[in-house]
Amino acid sequence: MTTRIHHLLDHWLMQAPDQPFIHLPDGRSLTFADLDALTRVAEAELRAQRVRPGDRVMVVAENCPEHAALILACSRVGAWSCGVNARMAPGEVDTFVTRADARVVYFTADASRAAAAHAQRLHATPSALAGLAHSPVREDATQEEAPLRDQVASLIFTSGTTGQPKGVMLTHDALIHFARVTREARALDANDRLYAFVPMTHIFGLGTVLLSSLLAGAQLVMRPQFDPDDLLHALAHHGISQLQGPPTLFSRLLTHLQERGIARPDAPALRYLYTGAGPLDLSLKQRVEAMFGLALHHGYGLSEYAGSVHVTRLGEHRPDTSAGYAVAEAEVCVVDPVSGKALPNGERGELWLRGRGLMPGYFRDAVATLGVMREGGWYASGDLGEMHADGALFVVGRLKEMIIRSGFNVYPAEVENAINTHPSIQRSAVVGRAERDGNEEIVAFVELRPGALLEVGALQHHLRDRLAPYKRPAQIVALTELPTNHNGKILKRVLQEQAGAM
Repeated sequence: MTTRIHHLLDHWLMQAPDQPFIHLPDGRSLTFADLDALTRVAEAELRAQRVRPGDRVMVVAENCPEHAALILACSRVGAWSCGVNARMAPGEVDTFVTRADARVVYFTADASRAAAAHAQRLHATPSALAGLAHSPVREDATQEEAPLRDQVASLIFTSGTTGQPKGVMLTHDALIHFARVTREARALDANDRLYAFVPMTHIFGLGTVLLSSLLAGAQLVMRPQFDPDDLLHALAHHGISQLQGPPTLFSRLLTHLQERGIARPDAPALRYLYTGAGPLDLSLKQRVEAMFGLALHHGYGLSEYAGSVHVTRLGEHRPDTSAGYAVAEAEVCVVDPVSGKALPNGERGELWLRGRGLMPGYFRDAVATLGVMREGGWYASGDLGEMHADGALFVVGRLKEMIIRSGFNVYPAEVENAINTHPSIQRSAVVGRAERDGNEEIVAFVELRPGALLEVGALQHHLRDRLAPYKRPAQIVALTELPTNHNGKILKRVLQEQAGAM
């Protein structure tokens, strides 16, 4: 019976131990048996370090087989893996170590220069698992108590794009359930190969890529980070059948193709495209679909739900940016953010959700947990959206990012979608800037397509037929590249600070 995430590997050890699972940049391939061997080394070391059920094992990492082995070894020991992107700043990593109350910290030193630098800074020593280093064991780390001790598999810190990150507790049951949902939504099986660059320190890389592929027996072309030339080579020569990533991936890929003068990538095995972990712009969706000749699927999910809550249907080509339909055992309700009353189809409100994948709470943060949980087991997401009569969900932005202009609600995503239809714009981000009278001005930051120049007057004229006057930006600022975090999400908090300083 599959009740813990390492059971996904155990299944394939019995069924097909010699089947390849991970393909690496140097040409090496690892079978399920090879991954199990790495996992056993990691498990033995964790036990030798007296890591207990409910202890947190932090992994400062970029994607590599050893990281996957540590995740599975933690499951076997009963500890909680806690991934942190190695490209985070020293202060950020130190904060996460403290918040997680980690018993030991690992670093994927051979796979990542950034991880190696953190390892050196924190006086790590070589691990029994080749290519890794680990910190001294903290004997004073507090063991988590039952029932959470036995339920939780992983701790993931939210990206903190608008505030302080929080530790999301993800259970074994939620992650396994999401792996099944993903397999079914994409008809994922052992014949598939995925380009696995999305960090396994994030729910997208952990659940959507690693665990769902492990459940289905699909193969991973694993990379520590995104490289457009490497992706194009993998699409052409390594049989990539499914490509998944945040909208930033596809935006960067389109820019790269345009700069290289490539009309359409060579991707003979590609059958499925998916984007998540951020809002989808219609212009980007249309350009990606034209480039590959495939539908770009989309979904809505978050760390607090261990993955997707809504996903578009396989075989259905929607002409809009809907996040699709509810997955098994998930519920979404659109409510008035003030009263909490459910709203009818077509009306915009806050998205509340509940179901099998919902977190049991934020790690040792009762105040933050109470701040988002509602009566009836609902989680108040802070996202804004509307439900259509056919059950399709449309996410329109964040409640905190909504701009109040002249008494009207302005949703940044709507303004961004209009801006992005201009041929010179690659992507954009819209924020509000407070005025003295309590009103808000709209400021748009834009990233231009290769070779384009910003003509503010022409862009403003372009928006006249697409946006009401109160929705049009008061200021448009061109940036070489919009700031993003390590998971590809645009850092609107940074842009708000920049707008306020203008």
